[in-house]
Amino acid sequence: MASMPPYAPYPSQSAPRSGARLSTLVAMLFMLVLIFRAPYLAEEIQFSLTRGELRAKAEAAAADLSDLEKNAELVKLSDTSRAFRDVAQVISPSVVHIDTEQLGRVRGGGNSIFDEWGGGPSRDRIYRAVGQGSGIIVDPSGYVLTNYHVIQGANRVVVKLTDGRAVEKVKLIGYDVYTDLAVLKIDAPDLIAARWGNSGDLEVGDWVLAVGNPYGLDRTVTSGILSAKERRTVDENNAYQDFLQTDAAVNPGNSGGPLLNVKGEVVGITTAIIGKSYQGISFAIPSEIAQKVYGALIKNGRVARGYLGVGLQEITADIAQQLKLGAEHGVLVTGVQKDSPAEKAGIQEADVIVAWDGKKVTDPGDLRLQVARAKIGAQVKVDIIRDGKPMTVTVTVGEREG
Repeated sequence: MASMPPYAPYPSQSAPRSGARLSTLVAMLFMLVLIFRAPYLAEEIQFSLTRGELRAKAEAAAADLSDLEKNAELVKLSDTSRAFRDVAQVISPSVVHIDTEQLGRVRGGGNSIFDEWGGGPSRDRIYRAVGQGSGIIVDPSGYVLTNYHVIQGANRVVVKLTDGRAVEKVKLIGYDVYTDLAVLKIDAPDLIAARWGNSGDLEVGDWVLAVGNPYGLDRTVTSGILSAKERRTVDENNAYQDFLQTDAAVNPGNSGGPLLNVKGEVVGITTAIIGKSYQGISFAIPSEIAQKVYGALIKNGRVARGYLGVGLQEITADIAQQLKLGAEHGVLVTGVQKDSPAEKAGIQEADVIVAWDGKKVTDPGDLRLQVARAKIGAQVKVDIIRDGKPMTVTVTVGEREG
C-alpha cells in the first residue's frame, strides 16, 4: 500500500481551522454591525425610555384628574395648581412641534442686493423661508391636527415629538381654508393621542389652558379663562369661523396647539391673536367644529358645505326703522346670485331673512354658519319678510365650491 506524503494534512485536521476562521469572521462582522448601529440603537432605546416615562406620567396625571373630579366639592383653591400640573402632564406626549420650509423664486429688479450678487431685472433668485407652529396627535395611528396656515405653501414639513423623535416623512391628508385646519399623517410607533372634550359644555369664566411652542419654546403651558364664545366675523372669506375667545397667553408658534379644559381634554385648537403678539386676547377653534372638519378631511380630504347664494348685510337700527321691522329682525339680502339655491327658491334682493329651518337668524355670520352646516340637498324652510309681509320659502341647499 502506498504511503501518504508526510506533508499531506488529514481531512479531519483542516475542518477545525476552517470553522475557527468562519467563527472569527462572523464575530468581526457582528462587531462591525454593532459599531455602526450602536448610535441608532442607543437613540431608539432612549426614545423608548422617554416614551415610557411620558406615558406613565400621563396615565398617573389622568387618574389624579379623575380623582379631583370625583371629589370636586372637596377641592381647595390650592388644588388648582395640582390640576394644572396634571393637565400639563396628560397632554405633553400628544403635543408636537412643527417646522416648515418653503422654497420659491423672486425676480430681480435692479435692487442693490441683487446687483451685488450679479443679479438684474431679468434674473430669478431662490429664497428660503422657514416657519414653525404646533399640532396635536388626535389618533395613535399618526394623525395630527394643526392650523392650515402653519403648513400652507411648505415644501418640507418636520414633526418633532415630545420624546425627541423628528419625523420627516409627513403626508398632508387634507386642509380646510375656511376654518384654517389641516390634517397631517406621520409614520411613527407608540404615539399617544389627546382626548377630545366638548366645547359646547364650556361656559364663560371656565378655566382653560393653552399648550404649544411659542417662539420655539416647546410645550409652553399658559392658563386663562374662557372670555367669550361664538366670536364671528362677517367677512365672506372667513364666514365659517366661530371662535372661543380666551385670555390664555398665545404667541407666534402656538398656532395649531390645543386649548384644554381642566380635565385635560381638547376643547379647541389655538389659531389666532389680535396683532403681532399677545395683547390679552386669543382665539381657538371650538372642538365641536374641529372634530367635524377633522372627520371630513380624513374621510373625503375636503369639507362639503351648504350654499345659499346671497349677499347679506347686518340690519342696523336705521335700516330696521326704514323697513318698519319689529324688535326682532334678521339680515338684509343685498343681492342674489344667478341660478343659486336662493334664486330658485324665490328669494329676492331687499328681502329680510329672519329664520333658517325654524331657528332665528341674528346676523350675517349666524346665517352663513347655519347654511354651511346644512345637509347638501336638504329642503329647508326659510322665513322672510318682504315689503313688510312675512312669508316662507323652501330652499334646496346647494354645495359651496372651493
